[in-house]
Amino acid sequence: MTRKLITLTALASTIALGVGCSSVPDNPAPTYGGVGTSTSTYPSTSSYESVQYGTVRDIHQREIAQRRSGAGALLGAVIGGVAGNQVGSGTGRAAATAIGAVGGAVIGDRIEANRNNNNTQSYYQVDVRMDNGEMRTFDYADINGLRVGDRVRIQDNQLQRW
Repeated sequence: MTRKLITLTALASTIALGVGCSSVPDNPAPTYGGVGTSTSTYPSTSSYESVQYGTVRDIHQREIAQRRSGAGALLGAVIGGVAGNQVGSGTGRAAATAIGAVGGAVIGDRIEANRNNNNTQSYYQVDVRMDNGEMRTFDYADINGLRVGDRVRIQDNQLQRW
């Protein structure tokens, strides 16, 4: 009975360690729109200022990897712990269970990370220098042929080629 308690305690602590060490970034995803339906990184300077003009200075393509849930590490730890529990007897079995759980958690986390790398979302970040010298940034899912050097108009916080 004591061996089972030690084994279960080792398995539970390994799972808790694996889940606690999983990393999930807290970066918020940008809001997407099409050219003419953009969102700016900061609000207009005044409510009565409805039209501004500028020039596209830079366009960057960015990607956002989807967040990992930690389920891969948790499932891997359980499977590895069960597999390790089948090996040896006594304290050797407890050690094999713990090693199996840690190894399974690492492998499960890597599998989940590889699956998420194939599910990245891309968007375009458009930097605009306004006629007043201010720099503004807009995020778009599609830029519809917008190029660096294009003259643009911003009306009601929406970017339009001009």
